[in-house]
Formats: sequence, C-alpha cells, structure tokens
Amino acid sequence: MISISRSINVSRSCHDCFYYLSDLRKLVEWDGQVKSAAKIGGGPVGRGSAFKVTLSAGWFSYPMTYVITHYTPTKKIVLEGRSPFFTVKDTIEFSEHGDTTHISYQMSVYPKLGFNTLLNRSEENLNHHADQLMKSLVSALQDMAPEASLSSRNAKADRVSWRALRCFTRHGYVTGQRDWLPMSERLEGRRILLTGANSGIGLAAAIDLAAAGAELTLVVRSQQKADQTAATIKAETGRSDISFELADLSVMSDTEALVERLTNANRTFDVLINNAGALFNEHSYTKEGLEQSYALLLLSPWRLTEALKPLLVPSQCPSETSAESDFQDKARVINVVSGGMYAERLNLKRLNMSSDGYRGARAYAQCKRALSVMTEIWAERWKNDSIVVNAMHPGWSDTPGVQKSLPLFRKITRLVLRSHKEGADTIVWMAQSRQASLSSGKLFLDREPRSTYLLGNNVEKAEAREGLEAKMAADFASALKR
Repeated sequence: MISISRSINVSRSCHDCFYYLSDLRKLVEWDGQVKSAAKIGGGPVGRGSAFKVTLSAGWFSYPMTYVITHYTPTKKIVLEGRSPFFTVKDTIEFSEHGDTTHISYQMSVYPKLGFNTLLNRSEENLNHHADQLMKSLVSALQDMAPEASLSSRNAKADRVSWRALRCFTRHGYVTGQRDWLPMSERLEGRRILLTGANSGIGLAAAIDLAAAGAELTLVVRSQQKADQTAATIKAETGRSDISFELADLSVMSDTEALVERLTNANRTFDVLINNAGALFNEHSYTKEGLEQSYALLLLSPWRLTEALKPLLVPSQCPSETSAESDFQDKARVINVVSGGMYAERLNLKRLNMSSDGYRGARAYAQCKRALSVMTEIWAERWKNDSIVVNAMHPGWSDTPGVQKSLPLFRKITRLVLRSHKEGADTIVWMAQSRQASLSSGKLFLDREPRSTYLLGNNVEKAEAREGLEAKMAADFASALKR
C-alpha cells in the first residue's frame, strides 16, 4: 500500500470547492492523466454516485470506476476506485478560514494481482503527479481565465469548407474539449430565464444549469410540458424549486403577456437564453397572420430581449469570497442560432415568407441569420450597459427537431451527431463561466468565437441590416392588432 497526502489553500468558498471536486466529470479539466470521465446512471451527485474514468499512462490507457462512499456537503468526500491493477481510496476534506478554503487530500493505493513491485517502483512518480495535480487544482479553482479566442486549429479549419463542417460534428466537440479551461464557477444566486426548455439541448442546458445551482425560470408551452420538465430535472439534479412560465412563443400576444407578467413582477435576471425553436417543413401562418418560423425564431426572441432589457441586472453570487467580490459580473443574453445560417444572406423579403417558394430549411436559416445580426447590433448598442450579448451554434445535434424535420440529414449524419448535452455545452459555458462574460457580439461554437460568415460568404447588404428592426417592429405591432 502507498499513501500520499497533500493540502492546498485556495481563495474560494468551501461550497464552491466541494461541489466542484465532488463531480468527477470535472476531472478532465484539471487532471492531465484523465482522458474522459462520465457519470454512471442518473440522479444528483451524492453518496453512491458512480463514475467511469479513463486514465492515461504514457501510450497506455486504462479504465477506473469510482464510487462516492462518503458525502458530507462542504466538509468531506470519500471515493473508492477500482482498476484492473489496483484499488484506491481518496479522502478529501474542506475547512474554511476567512476568505480561503483549506483542502486536504489523502490517497491510499492498494495493488492487485501481484502488482506490488511495480507500484512500489511508481511511488516517486505518484508523488510527482500529486504535486502537479495540486498546482492544477489551485489554478482551476482561483485563476481568472483570459477572454476566449479562436484556436489556430479552428482558424485553419474555417478556411476550408469540409473542415469547417467537420467542426459541427461530435468530432469538433471532442477535439475542442482538449483545450478548454476549467469552469469551476457556481451559479447559486444567479437568475436565468431559458426558453424552449422542455426537450433537446434546451432541456440538457436546464439540467446542467440547475445542477450548478442556478435559479431557473423556464418558458414552456403547456402545464403538461412544465410538469414533465420539472420531473426530469428533479430526477437528474434533485432540484424541485424550478419556476415555469407558460407561453406559446410563436404567438405574439403570448409573448407580450409573458413580458408583462415578468415586468409587473419585477423579475430581474442575470441571464436570458433565447433557445426556443423548431424547423417547419410545411408552410403555415399563425392565428396572427405571421409565418410560424418567423414568429417563433425571430420575432419572439427580438421582443423578449428588447422588452426585458430593464430586467437584466448584473449581480454577484452569494458564494463569492471577499477575494472575488471586486469582480462585477455582467448580465448576459445568449441567442441560439444554427449552422444553417451560413448558407443564407439576410434578405428581408425572405422573412415572413408566403407559401410561394417556401422551404422550411431556408426560412429557418434566414431567421437564425437575422438573430445573429441582432446579436451584433445589441452588443454594440448596450456595450456601456453591463450587458454582454452573444450567439452560439450548437453544432449538429441529434435533437427532436432534427429527427422530425430532417430525417434524411439525420440518416446520413447519425453516426457523427452530437448528443443533447454536447450541443448544450456552450450554452451552459456562456451562462456559467466568467470567461464568457469577457466577450460581446460574438458567435461561439465549442467555447470558441467563430466566424459569422463561413469563408466570408453571404454577408448581408447594408440596407438589409439597417432595415431589420423596423420590419420586425412593424410586423410585431400588426400581429398584436389581429
């Protein structure tokens, strides 16, 4: 048996440190030997939670299964791990001292199958690794990340069509993940309004944001969807305090009523996430005379963002220590767009399309292109208002919308599509990480700012950009009169 002990002091609360370290999926962020880490089974992290971790030792990789055997929030975690070669017991204890947290770590390694001699020879390497691990953990918990930038790898990919499209697949997500900086921030005290939260990447984002402690208000179309969503989030996170607002965002009177409810209640928010969407293959008008893609994908997020601006108030997390309290976070608007917009140049005549020549994919892409343009306009207009506005592209994800509306595309790309969680990752990062608050007016894919126009194509004409808001305002007002 080999026993190793280390301790560190970090300028973070016990609360933040405990919840970061108890979720072993975060190991990939700060342990260089961890290639992948996944939770086994559903439910919130706690006593009995199991994780599958893949470790690398030079050219050789091997799996380990960890189980949390002791779990006292903000105080103590005990983990037991098993591999083909050894078992391990990790004990991590936390104590708060003023503005810092003391973390003590003890690892006991027990060899199996006659690996005693090999393990004893590795004791020096284990001690060296423990030293490096503590340095990485200190950095993950307290270092401020710089503004996100485009990697040289993706800058090169953006210059070639097939490489750029490859970034949309799961390959792009897995490759990009290797370069991500740690995200140890918690969201207790942060109020987030998220639309389209009952399925797909919206639900995946809601689950992760709830697990991070956010105060969520989710916009869904019906009480049935609210009940189903609440049950799913509770099963995954243990949270039963999620708020819901009912609204059909393809109906402008519903959108306006939602605005009035939130405004009258003075429901302030730190983050607004415009995610609700659908791709409609068949042309249809809403009861207010609007083409349904235009109403849902563009007019409602435009109206919500404009009308709720007074409610977007930057705040500080209650869990922040005084060492962090001088950091004033900014309120955030996150607009979910699509790679489909790369194929379209903004054309005001193609918004609110008639049935003549209608194609669902084009209508969808036009609206997403317009929302991307509005992201840049809002970012410039509100740059002195402590509000950052960014867009994100989730890549090609196997969402219910893709399954229903793009069956041929799904059949061709099924093996490379992202999961809902992978598609939602950048939404969560943009809402949770301080690094994301350093940028505004950008389009993100896999936590990196990317070009809004692939290969420089399909840049809109100045008159289309300048006339966009006037068109939306007139169409919204007309819809409310019907």
